[in-house]
Amino acid sequence: MAEHASSSARPGGTGGEHPGAGVRLGLPATGRGAVAGWGRRVLGLLVDWVAATLIAQAFLPGLGREIGPLAVLVVMHVLLVSTIGTSLGHAVTGIAVRTLDGRPVGFARGTARTLLLVLVIPAVVTDPDRRGLHDRAAGTVVVRR
Repeated sequence: MAEHASSSARPGGTGGEHPGAGVRLGLPATGRGAVAGWGRRVLGLLVDWVAATLIAQAFLPGLGREIGPLAVLVVMHVLLVSTIGTSLGHAVTGIAVRTLDGRPVGFARGTARTLLLVLVIPAVVTDPDRRGLHDRAAGTVVVRR
């Protein structure tokens, strides 16, 4: 019985919001450097999608309403996340992508992560540390700035 009472406080414990997300990765439980919450991530992706749609409509109207924004989103994420660790939406919501040891993502990891992100399923299959399969494959984590 005592084990159940303390399980939510341990990394890997149970509970909907999992307050220990990232702790077992060596990240703080809260504040700067902590694993970003779902609200910030979804809002950041929404901001990125709106920006990509506007750019595609203005500069790539021949690619269509679906492919154009997706192409722009891929280019934005690869370039921005790989170099500065944050997309426009990430910056607006105060989050960034880092490697597990805190370094910048780099082009290879940024490209792999982005290509898996646009497949959607890898991004929604997550672990207790809020890392999707795209982050696990790229060795990255989304943190609060």
